[in-house]
Amino acid sequence: MLMQMSSEGPYHNEFDFEFLGNTTGEPYLLQTNVYVNGVGNREQRMNLWFDPTKDFHSYSLLWNQRQVVFLVDETPIRVHTNMEHKGIPFPKDQAMGVYSSIWNADDWATQGGLVKTDWSHAPFVASYKGFEIDACECPVSVTADEIAKKCSSSAEKRFWWDEPTMSELSLHQSHQLVWVRANHLVYDYCTDTARFPLKPVECEHHRH
Repeated sequence: MLMQMSSEGPYHNEFDFEFLGNTTGEPYLLQTNVYVNGVGNREQRMNLWFDPTKDFHSYSLLWNQRQVVFLVDETPIRVHTNMEHKGIPFPKDQAMGVYSSIWNADDWATQGGLVKTDWSHAPFVASYKGFEIDACECPVSVTADEIAKKCSSSAEKRFWWDEPTMSELSLHQSHQLVWVRANHLVYDYCTDTARFPLKPVECEHHRH
């Protein structure tokens, strides 16, 4: 199952939650990915500390000019920080939509493609509740400059996600993130030297 935010076009930006599944009895894997200007390959995978098929859980994205935070049940599991000052592109000036789908990726998703989809369990169903978007509404047709003007805080209008306290994780959230990465992270593209003999430049500067 895929849940994502995405803009449009060949140089789109995209933030992904992807449930990869696993063999029976093993923890479900959750993969996150970040695309910037059409370039992805920033996968991280973790086993969840609960069975996501047994009850509803919250999967959230905080996106502002300074960071993208992936959260599960209000616990941060990944942070993608704005490092434009180091010449690293950051997804900030394209309007994005919210999408969800179920799709077959058994050529790679479950244990590298070793475990195939069991179609005898079809139809497959994804259920949602408590869906909420708190954002700046912005038509796709407007320019990047117009987006920046419309969706940035000003003297006339303040957005909560632009407040200084939202520019980085709180101390408690930082501790939560460290716990998640220490106990549940099973793959990080930043440490995959087979795929990336030269470490991706953003990995050199990210704290997490």
